Amino acid sequence: MAKNPTRKVTEPAVTPKATIRTMIVCVPDELPRESLTAHQLDRNFGVQGTLSPRFWASPALHLWQRGQMFGLCKGRPALCAGGPARLLDLTGMRQAAGVGAGIRHQLFSRVVHGTRNATVWHVYEARHLADPQDYPWEKAVADFNNQPRVNAIRMHNAATYGAGQISLHELEMYQAGCMAYQHHSALTAVAGDALITAEGAKLAPASDAMADRVTYLDQANRLLAAIDPDQRLLAVAL
Repeated sequence: MAKNPTRKVTEPAVTPKATIRTMIVCVPDELPRESLTAHQLDRNFGVQGTLSPRFWASPALHLWQRGQMFGLCKGRPALCAGGPARLLDLTGMRQAAGVGAGIRHQLFSRVVHGTRNATVWHVYEARHLADPQDYPWEKAVADFNNQPRVNAIRMHNAATYGAGQISLHELEMYQAGCMAYQHHSALTAVAGDALITAEGAKLAPASDAMADRVTYLDQANRLLAAIDPDQRLLAVAL
């Protein structure tokens, strides 16, 4: 009598959560400035973080307008944690981020020259989460790091300090090409990794996959482009 074939059980797919480092908050009009101190963020927005000097203040900012800004620093451009959109140089931020990304991508191209595209980290992480016993965390990390392109980047980073390092977190964006990486960097400069609207709705990518990041950046930047010039924006580092 023939034996019944063994049915292979397929583990359900698991999507790792998106990495959220910086959140942009559209501050409701009725919320007073005094309620936007760092220790009040959790109470008002459900966000545990600190104010982040991410935005550029407008170069045409008058002395009497400085009181409307959050965490304004000295410098040119002057960094701040936020303020009314009309007093922020969002266009300048996007342009500078795009130019910087172009320079970084040139460096990336030289560093990885001769290597094939690498499988990005979130793929290994998803495999680990789907079956942590058969595919432990250590194995996932080793498989990711052992790729020639990843090793080339890690070797470069080991010999380089500061801004000259290449972020492995952005590997999928780098591999999409120079123009795509520039657009990604420019849009992320203003929209961050997640956004809370003035009505309290939260926008965030579904995962760290580039496709999900693109969906978020499209939604967030369309929303930011349509906000009232007096809408206050606040950057929070999580």
